[in-house]
Amino acid sequence: MPDIYMYADETGNLDYNPGEGSSKYFGIGTATWPAGHGAHLWEATALRFRHAGAGVVCPAGYHAKNDSHATRAEVYDLIRRQAPRFDTTFLAKANAYSYVRARGEIYLYRLAWYLHFKEIARQVAGPGDTLHVAVATLGTKARKRAFQDAISEVCHDHAPVGCTVVVAHWDSASSWGLQVADYALWAVQRQLERDDPTYMAAVAPTLRSQFLPWGQA
Repeated sequence: MPDIYMYADETGNLDYNPGEGSSKYFGIGTATWPAGHGAHLWEATALRFRHAGAGVVCPAGYHAKNDSHATRAEVYDLIRRQAPRFDTTFLAKANAYSYVRARGEIYLYRLAWYLHFKEIARQVAGPGDTLHVAVATLGTKARKRAFQDAISEVCHDHAPVGCTVVVAHWDSASSWGLQVADYALWAVQRQLERDDPTYMAAVAPTLRSQFLPWGQA
């Protein structure tokens, strides 16, 4: 009964306002490893120690948007060498149906997670497997609870038949897997929204799916 480990993060705004600073897409991305990836977690810890020794402060781990160019390059190099499976789902918010808009942000989040998980889960896990899903925490306490409920509902209702799903909600600072998912999403989003493939070299070789169910913005 194999164990599979899926780390999930999100990117973009959940509102539909087209103003400056608002994203065109809301995206969900996952980095998935088989059991036995402990050596990869240690490699990430060793990288943080090397950065600390060089005076690079990473108290909350790595975050692609905020890290320096030099730090980002080293993190992407490690991700390229570790090569987990990547999958992304991006919803072009401008193309959302009116009934989706009317149901608000929590519904959009749940829908994105549903469209992503129901497909990827059956590709990476099957009967007798245990799929461990770690999801980055999001928002205020009330919103966080709503997001957690939505994720748990989708995971348990749409897991592959005979597959056990274990869901954990973690701060991304506590998990290398979640930081990898963040980095992968950031690279794909830049390519999608800015036509900038600069960071895709570390992600593209194991990017198994880039799902755009509502087309491009």
